[in-house]
Amino acid sequence: MDSLTKSAASRLLFTDDYKNAPYWQDDAEDLNIPTHDLPADADVVIIGSGYTGLHTALQTIAAGRSTVLIDSGEIGHGCSTRNGGQISPGIDPSESTLAKTYGLEKARRLRQEGENALSWIESFVAQESIECNFERNGLFHAAHTPTHYDQMCREIEHLNKTENVEAFAVPIEDLRTELGTDTYYGGVVFTKHAAIHATKYHQGLVKKALAAGVTLISQCQATSVIRHTEKSSNQFSITTAKGIIKSRDVMIATNGYTGQLTPWFSRRVIPIGSYVIATEALPIELVDELFPSRRVVTDSCKVVYYYRTSPDRTRILFGGRVSANETDPTVSAPRLHEQMVRIFPQLIDSKISHSWTGTVGYTFDTMPHTGVHNGLHYAMGYCGSGIAMASYLGMRAGQKIIGDPAGVTAFDNLPFPTRPLYRGNPWFLPAAVSWYAAKDKMESKLAAYSASRGKIA
Repeated sequence: MDSLTKSAASRLLFTDDYKNAPYWQDDAEDLNIPTHDLPADADVVIIGSGYTGLHTALQTIAAGRSTVLIDSGEIGHGCSTRNGGQISPGIDPSESTLAKTYGLEKARRLRQEGENALSWIESFVAQESIECNFERNGLFHAAHTPTHYDQMCREIEHLNKTENVEAFAVPIEDLRTELGTDTYYGGVVFTKHAAIHATKYHQGLVKKALAAGVTLISQCQATSVIRHTEKSSNQFSITTAKGIIKSRDVMIATNGYTGQLTPWFSRRVIPIGSYVIATEALPIELVDELFPSRRVVTDSCKVVYYYRTSPDRTRILFGGRVSANETDPTVSAPRLHEQMVRIFPQLIDSKISHSWTGTVGYTFDTMPHTGVHNGLHYAMGYCGSGIAMASYLGMRAGQKIIGDPAGVTAFDNLPFPTRPLYRGNPWFLPAAVSWYAAKDKMESKLAAYSASRGKIA
């Protein structure tokens, strides 16, 4: 198929009302955020208007600290309104891996923080009556080879014994109780995972912040943060596109959008683009066939895919990294559709109504980080588990700023690694993504070939 034919075929995948924007925005309210001039000073200035920054602001304003939250774009333009809405309690490194570095007791505290974050966000949403379709529906983690399934079974047996993780295996013969596909070789259900409507949750936080008196200023890019050496109630000067503001405390809440404003942080956070599509509205019978258990889904590929139904179960939201280099959502959409159809051939005729991208903040040790560096408070690097962890660590950072001892976490001031020659531009990603994508494809083909011959891959 030549390039022109491919282009024409791709265009046929889009609905007439296709939007190059997150599906979540269809339900967004017009919040009428007041327009403010930048004040001369504040007790607390927060840079970044996602989950982290808003939760920090809710703590500081409640303690009577004047709080100004600024963002380089519109309020909430980043990944807090662009994620897939899947909430994980997990910390990626295993207990045994963490124990090698930090000792067993510290490792257990770190792992427990993941559970703490999920429990806390569930309580917060309920107590604050935020209407955001929060649901504890669990996660199905699918195995793309029999070998991966065997590894998963061993892992959950260990997790059930050592960490009281609620999980159970689903063998290949029972796969369709979880997913309407024959692509995988079974998988594992983690019962505690949850799902949320990303934008409704974010807008709920914005409403709370406005009602509490937080000043939100959009299109206010910070260009420098200077710490004064002389003793003063305002130890920082922040130069922005709208002027200079002085502040006693500064919170860096930029995560995957951390740039050269704060070079120390940008050397430690790896911005990774992730892409998502939403299908057109589908027959409920088809949605029920594909997602009979209502769980969110990931798989065991290194270049992972994540997907779920929309909260009203009318559409499929399908995400992943389908390009070694960053690309336009219109270009990534057909690639995501191809992968979705590989898993669910039933969707071959479905069209794409929305396609979008967001930037996830990863770290070299695959751990979130929070603490204080050179006087700047921070929380970032959630490694794909940002909804609960960003909310939780943002809240804890706010408590630290006001001097509340409850703000202490197991993550505080952990060594925050970087790599030689890394300055915030992940030049190594294209090669790594291409290698892992090729490896995933090879493993899947080998597993399919072995299965066709009655062997185990």
